[in-house]
Amino acid sequence: MPVLRPTVSAGRLLLLWLRLPLRPPGTRLSSGRAAAAGALERAMDELLHRAVPAMPAYGLREKTPAPAENQCADFVSFYGGLAEAAERAELLGRLARGFGVDHGQVAEQSAAVLQLLQQPREAAVLLQAEDRLRYALEPRYRSLFHHISKLDGGVRFLVQLRADLLEAQALKLMEGPHVREMNGVLKSMFSEWFSSGFLNLERVTWRSPCEMLQKISEAEAVHPVKNWTDMKRRVGPYRRCYFFSHCSTPGEPLIILHVALTSEISSSIQTIIVKESPTSETEERDKITTAVLYSLSLTQQGLQGVELGAFLIKRVVKELQKEFPHLGTFSSLSPIPGFTKWLLGLLKSKAKDHGRNELLTDSECKEISKITGGPVNETLKTILSSSEWVQSEQLVRALQAPLMRLCAWYLYGEKHRGYALNPVANFHLQNGAVMWRINWMADVSLKGITGSCGLMVNYRYFLENTATNRTTYLSSKSIKASEQVLSLVAQFQKNSKL
Repeated sequence: MPVLRPTVSAGRLLLLWLRLPLRPPGTRLSSGRAAAAGALERAMDELLHRAVPAMPAYGLREKTPAPAENQCADFVSFYGGLAEAAERAELLGRLARGFGVDHGQVAEQSAAVLQLLQQPREAAVLLQAEDRLRYALEPRYRSLFHHISKLDGGVRFLVQLRADLLEAQALKLMEGPHVREMNGVLKSMFSEWFSSGFLNLERVTWRSPCEMLQKISEAEAVHPVKNWTDMKRRVGPYRRCYFFSHCSTPGEPLIILHVALTSEISSSIQTIIVKESPTSETEERDKITTAVLYSLSLTQQGLQGVELGAFLIKRVVKELQKEFPHLGTFSSLSPIPGFTKWLLGLLKSKAKDHGRNELLTDSECKEISKITGGPVNETLKTILSSSEWVQSEQLVRALQAPLMRLCAWYLYGEKHRGYALNPVANFHLQNGAVMWRINWMADVSLKGITGSCGLMVNYRYFLENTATNRTTYLSSKSIKASEQVLSLVAQFQKNSKL
């Protein structure tokens, strides 16, 4: 496949926009800067009209030659030279708005299908009309993405492009239905290109190349690696580390899974990543009965929403069963991102609406007030905004019961469109896991305390039931949970008011 290199025409375009920022919304530019910004916008339009291939007529779609490779390379070169997020957002916005679906063609082909439905014809005629409609529904820029994917490094480029698109949406640099449509098109294309058949499962050990160990360390997003000793522990005895790579980027981790091999389901991350390394390199296989999945990190933000995590867990479970045929228990030990933020927002809204705390019992309010010497609501908002409260054994004991039941409700009861609000919970439940156990003081790191009040949760995978649980959750939005979780939820409903 051809290598992506700037061409002469791309170089001329680059000169037009180099170091000339776009105009921020709502600002006025001097005449010189306005001219420069206008030149950049014209350069973008010229590039897009040359690089984005026209949609051939339906009958000629398979006979029309592919666009010249340098046209796609021009787009890649131009885009790669845009240093500012606002500039990239502007180009993507123009691509999304100006080179999408031809709505006139969609209306025409839709009318043809409806007419055929009203006047019974041969099945072949109707099927061809439907195929014409499908073709009309394809946005024009999809063809550009398709041809870029054939260039050397093209798939990697498109993954980064979608990462930029998601970042621009988060920063409100670009919004609207055309942008969301483009994001959906890229996600759909990636779901096909990154399906399980194109993914390679690789294991990382302490004997892996230093460069690979460095990549794994830098990519760890859940529990940051402190040093090389820590890294050695995570890939050493009683630990496994796997990642997926893609055939287009062999040896490059896309998503990474860390596993602890234990004798029971771990209730604390400290026992996994802080525990001293075993003195022997030999594992006592008869003591290994449980696999605890404790970290899953996506290295490419442009692959968000593509079903890689579920594929990786399934493949790793199969690998572990081959290595340890007697292994029978599979569980995660998962963080609860967003819990502290949700709780602080809840405390703020309750104080504003009622002027008193309705989340804690009277006895809990009295005990916490006695320890802190202040009103419960304001005190809780202050202490939970930092990590210092864990230094007080009295506060840790006093907060355990209320925070456990509030966390249970957050995971089980708080919903987004009917599904679990917490993204990690939603991920495991969609995979067919059971919300198994909420663990107190399970992550006492600064990140764990400030993000989730030190709480973590086990999602347990009963392999024989995962398919049923997944179907139930996706169809009826019903969460499968253990007695411990349901008991905490019941306590919340009894003692707290929302």
